[in-house]
Amino acid sequence: MCQINTDPMKSQVGYLDVVVPPDILDYPTSTDMVVREGTNVTLRCAATGSPPPTITWRREGGDTIPLGSGVEVTSVEGPVFNITRVNRLHMGAYLCIASNGVPPTVSKRILLTVHFPPMIWIQNQLVGAVEGQQITLECNSEAYPKSINYWTRERGDIIAQGNKYEPALLNNAYKVHMKLTIRSVGPADFGSYKCVSKNSLGDTDGSIKLYRKLSSDYDGNQGPNEILGMSDPQQIAKHKDMKLRGRSRESMDLLDASATAKPSSTAAVFLVAAFSVRFLLPATS
Repeated sequence: MCQINTDPMKSQVGYLDVVVPPDILDYPTSTDMVVREGTNVTLRCAATGSPPPTITWRREGGDTIPLGSGVEVTSVEGPVFNITRVNRLHMGAYLCIASNGVPPTVSKRILLTVHFPPMIWIQNQLVGAVEGQQITLECNSEAYPKSINYWTRERGDIIAQGNKYEPALLNNAYKVHMKLTIRSVGPADFGSYKCVSKNSLGDTDGSIKLYRKLSSDYDGNQGPNEILGMSDPQQIAKHKDMKLRGRSRESMDLLDASATAKPSSTAAVFLVAAFSVRFLLPATS
């Protein structure tokens, strides 16, 4: 206030607003957290500034935040962010953003890590192959901390990489896509295979059965002229037609043979009948 001591007194009032950009306090703002799946989590963000800043939570990279019941949002407002029954979809980095209209806006990165035991699912549990074919078995697992993944045979022997087998792993965060390629399937390769996933919280496995397919059912790497060793296009067409009619090749051959034998059988019956009539009729002079 500026004042002049006259009679009467004169004065002028002015206002000074001091603005302060936001600042995030280390305490009680949350730090990186490691939690078990299914527990409740509370993230806190405390900030000072003038005017008082507002707090917004976002996921790093712009991913949506699942809130349950299929609801997903891009941001959450407020200094406290509660997650009920956290799951693996919540895992990742969150940004606590403080702003009050006075630049610069500040943020703090909080990494949320969710631990859970391994889970495995298999799309095809029954896979067919013919001898000599190359086949790939596939298995998917999820686990955190990161799991140890490998393949075994039904007796529990671990399958190592070599000329015969080629295991491969494709990692994506807590997800692992397991593949086992078997080169030139032989008689000993048919049977059960297991994909195994282990971490510090547990272990699990999934089973895939590799069975022998008939050559006529296999058309993966074979050309159209390799069905049952046929090379003549007419033979191939005839085989496919018989397969559609539900008749085997042998039964069709049998029918062909019967049809071929009919004329001679009919002729024989005619001759016997003629001979019998000749001897039954009375002789004429």
